[in-house]
Amino acid sequence: MKTEFSLTQLADPDIAEADKILRACVHCGFCTATCPTYVLLGDELDSPRGRIYLIKEMLEKDRPPTAEVVKHIDRCLSCLACMTTCPSGVHYMHLVDQARVRIERDYSRPLTERALRAVLALVLPRPELFRASMIMARLARPFAALLPAKPAATPGLMRRIKAMLALAPTRLPSPGPSGGSVFPAQGAKRGRVALLQGCAQQVLAPRINQAAINLLTRHGIEVVLVRDEQCCGALTHHLGQDGDALARARANIKVWKKEAEQGGLDAILITASGCGTVIKDYGFMLREDRDFASPAAQISALAKDITEYLAGIALTPSSQKGDVTVAYHSACSLQHGQKITALPKELLSKNGFVVKDVPESHLCCGSAGTYNILQPDIASRLRDRKVANIATVKPDMIAAGNIGCMVQIAGGTSVPVVHTIELLDWATGGPRPGLN
Repeated sequence: MKTEFSLTQLADPDIAEADKILRACVHCGFCTATCPTYVLLGDELDSPRGRIYLIKEMLEKDRPPTAEVVKHIDRCLSCLACMTTCPSGVHYMHLVDQARVRIERDYSRPLTERALRAVLALVLPRPELFRASMIMARLARPFAALLPAKPAATPGLMRRIKAMLALAPTRLPSPGPSGGSVFPAQGAKRGRVALLQGCAQQVLAPRINQAAINLLTRHGIEVVLVRDEQCCGALTHHLGQDGDALARARANIKVWKKEAEQGGLDAILITASGCGTVIKDYGFMLREDRDFASPAAQISALAKDITEYLAGIALTPSSQKGDVTVAYHSACSLQHGQKITALPKELLSKNGFVVKDVPESHLCCGSAGTYNILQPDIASRLRDRKVANIATVKPDMIAAGNIGCMVQIAGGTSVPVVHTIELLDWATGGPRPGLN
């Protein structure tokens, strides 16, 4: 793709990066076949290729984004299926991230939308506030039927609040262990890792990290929950609030680097793949920061999805689970963002489960961070499509590697939805996965 940035514009590292990404695009349109919004809506501007044109024009002309541009960028799930499909290696993720920052900076949204986004950015990264909000949402759920349910091209505040209430659980589990906790290895110590505590996950499903701790310590790995760890920054990063996201990244880099220097770390393990994709990108996000560029790259290199680390450990199954059929849902952030596709399925199969692929596994379930709140109608259509595809393999359980996907899919099916690590813990001597 031909670009026409001025030399002054190209002096900006972000514009220089955008120029490189845009020039890689050859207009082939392969991305349209795997883009969820294009598959649903059939609008070229709701495809990666269409959005690339919109972003190019906005950046080249250095003008505030229009309402039309914002509408189509907002509809992007950042599922990154286009990056898996693209034969030219277009790094769409970094381009759309830059567009979101520009929108957040230069576009004035309606007051109600600004307020909602501010609340999401305030509450979701803070487990204490998020827990309180879930309790309030649970109390408000009986009134959800009074809110509008009719789909709209641009959902209003009440429709989005209805979506939030629908996602709230009927009950909350007790909090898990706090930062600063250390779980010693059982038997001979074979390694030491930090386990990301997460934000929403530690409120909605602390059982996931507990299963990871149980499995790791059972196999000789010491696990530490690092004190003063923050949200990874993914939530505000995808809202275009890069100042907040980068501040959180720097804070995490400091505490993880300190932990690595004091006690040693083989890896920083992540059980929420959406977080993992962003942490692995810290090196890029802070590439121009003189003080943090090198530490950020080091932390990104240490970051691993839990399944990546387990692949290097000889797990010892305690009993075969051949009578349990598992539909494996491949989270977009794992398969497209981190290029981890076969590994989780191989781990489940090797540890006794019958694993079934889901048709159209490349298509997003509609969760995508805050997407199922901000774009509830598209998200619901994608969830229903995903659940229908899962149903075709007649599973006993559904496994996924991301809490957002788990909550989204569970809202449309009665089949138990569990984390991959819960099944692996069960297969190696842990309890059968529950949903509390």
